[in-house]
Amino acid sequence: MSDAIGPGDLVLCVNVAPNHGTGRPVPLQAGETYRVVSVMEFGCPCGRSDALLDVGVDFGWCQTRFRLLPKPKAEAKTRRVSAPREKETTR
Repeated sequence: MSDAIGPGDLVLCVNVAPNHGTGRPVPLQAGETYRVVSVMEFGCPCGRSDALLDVGVDFGWCQTRFRLLPKPKAEAKTRRVSAPREKETTR
């Protein structure tokens, strides 16, 4: 999964189980989206992921806590809209 996620991507937090290294509660919120600051390319101590994600909360989190959100589709081309024409008045 780490090759699919990069800095700037949005991820959804799906797992707020206690920290599997220390057993302490995590400050993440289930259902919240976070922007990835960086991807640290070394395995999580749990052995379930090959990278840790830095989402700006504490240090790094196992990528199994997150799901990558789809990138927004490119915005449609802007259409030219003509301004309403003023009516000519005849005298």
